Amino acid sequence: MKKSILALSVVGLLLVSCSDSNDDITNLETSAEDIVALQQVAEIDQIDNVLGDIIIDVYEQQENEAVGRSANASFIPDCVTITVEVQQNFRAVTIDFGTTGCLVQGHILRGQILMDYTRDPEVQQVTINYSLVDFFVDAKSVMGSRSILRELANANGNPQFTHNLDLTVIWPNGVEASREGTRIREWVEGFGSGTFSDNVFEITGDWTATFVNGNTHNYEVMLPLRREIGCMHFVSGTVDVTRTNFGGVFDFGEGTCDAVATFTFDNGTEIEVQL
Repeated sequence: MKKSILALSVVGLLLVSCSDSNDDITNLETSAEDIVALQQVAEIDQIDNVLGDIIIDVYEQQENEAVGRSANASFIPDCVTITVEVQQNFRAVTIDFGTTGCLVQGHILRGQILMDYTRDPEVQQVTINYSLVDFFVDAKSVMGSRSILRELANANGNPQFTHNLDLTVIWPNGVEASREGTRIREWVEGFGSGTFSDNVFEITGDWTATFVNGNTHNYEVMLPLRREIGCMHFVSGTVDVTRTNFGGVFDFGEGTCDAVATFTFDNGTEIEVQL
């Protein structure tokens, strides 16, 4: 009987040990998946940034030409073809990056952006519509049609762009995510300087990223995200994140241009995320 009890005790300990080990493995796998998902959402941020930069730059160029002002020094390279059709006050613009790829702000872009708006010098707001045609960013397929409300001056006296987000991104490995929500870009530095490269935007808003596996990320900007055109990533700002399995705060730092951010889970665990 003593031998039987001892044997049962050993088996019990082994089962507990195996259970704890399996839990650890599961937690590690979940953590790895969470980090990958955060990196993928950060890639969508970069796509949003590049699209917004291009639309704003092209719009400002066209408006400067329409009123006879000197055109800004654009960051868009010569490999991009811009075609404009004018019908009274209506503007239809095709931004063509070709089929072989064009390097723009550190990303290889392919395909077209179709953009249109109706200009009226008397109004304080203009709606810019655009859609993506066979569009790729660094081998990721990007689909969507969106609108941007351009305000001449917000409450701070700065130009402001409110982006209506509707975007789907498909990675080469088949991972797919869509994003919906609102992004507000306030132009805080560089407006009217004659060059686009010194511009700085502060971004606020909230949006949702939904993956095909059912996981959903809800994002709300807590401290404005600072977008400096000379940097591929946000240099500062924080975002509150709520996901199906976890929550926490994304922190992009205190002003340094780098490819590193931190994510602090609700339980206090902090990890480094390569953007």
